Amino acid sequence: MSLLEVTDLRGGYGGADILNGVSFTLDPGEVVTVAGTNGAGKSTLARAVMGLLPAVRGSMAFDGQDLMPCGTEDRVARGIGYVPQVANVFPSLTVLENLQVVAHVLRRRERLAEVFALFPMLAGRRRARAGSLSGGERQQLAFARALMPGPRVLILDEPTAALAPRTVADAFALIAGLPRSGLAVLMVEQRARQALAVSDRGFILDGGRIALGGPARDLLSDPRAAELYLGRSGGRASRPGTPPRPE
Repeated sequence: MSLLEVTDLRGGYGGADILNGVSFTLDPGEVVTVAGTNGAGKSTLARAVMGLLPAVRGSMAFDGQDLMPCGTEDRVARGIGYVPQVANVFPSLTVLENLQVVAHVLRRRERLAEVFALFPMLAGRRRARAGSLSGGERQQLAFARALMPGPRVLILDEPTAALAPRTVADAFALIAGLPRSGLAVLMVEQRARQALAVSDRGFILDGGRIALGGPARDLLSDPRAAELYLGRSGGRASRPGTPPRPE
């Protein structure tokens, strides 16, 4: 049985659907990338799974249990972590304080030690304010915060969006290593080629629907995906003739 099962998910904002029947599964220990052009519904999907979308229809199950009635806090308590694209740390708090204020953490002292072992840079700067960190360091802190409760699924919304080019490869290397402990990762990312290169599977959204999906290596070699969705150079996806719109 899959850890996360999403079936015919629909929803959006202000009565207008952005997701138009999305179905997928996520298994333990795998990385799945959600790619697509601007406005395809990628970030909306991440918010829907986390319970942050006001009106959602369809079905979602986590470890066999219905997620639809659960609020965001309940989903975190059940084992789903989330790293939003923006506002993912408290700039005025120290690194240590950012980790200490996370809710739903059992064995807090042990978890701090485990997270600092995974992110040794943060251990060395635990007294520094988060606002003083570089973009790459701040993203490590955002990951560490999401991992504090010991989630089984981690949802990443555009994890490289605010990073300097020199730190993007480091972020993907970090993501590639997350499943070693059995953690499953659902990654929304516009750097589709680089994301798929560290993923087991992927799917491409278009107009709130899955246009293509399958093993990551197959999507990387699919001529249709390369031409319409992934871009030739591995940069941000941009479908010809489709103006950007909010997701």
